Amino acid sequence: MTENKLADMSTRMAIDILNLTDQIKGHYSLSNQLERSGTSIGANIREAKYAHSKADFIAKLQIALKECYETEYWIEIALKAEIISNDSANSILHNCGTIRRMLISSINTAKENQK
Repeated sequence: MTENKLADMSTRMAIDILNLTDQIKGHYSLSNQLERSGTSIGANIREAKYAHSKADFIAKLQIALKECYETEYWIEIALKAEIISNDSANSILHNCGTIRRMLISSINTAKENQK
């Protein structure tokens, strides 16, 4: 149940990030890093679904969590540099925060079940 919601939310956010980076002009490095981290979240959540073991499952979700933090960083940089608008940033940051909290919960549950 949670994995499907995570997968759906991360896919939606990746699309939002791609649409946002299409609007960023003259900042190739920033938009490239934002695209890479923002789309990696969902990719790692999807990979976790077919993990080889519980440890592999946890590792994939932890990578997704790290990518989520990185995505938040790039959005904050773009916002503070006034490269993107508050509206664009706030929507993505809100979704990223929701995904981050769900990932933390999933990781903690998986670790408890691993014992």
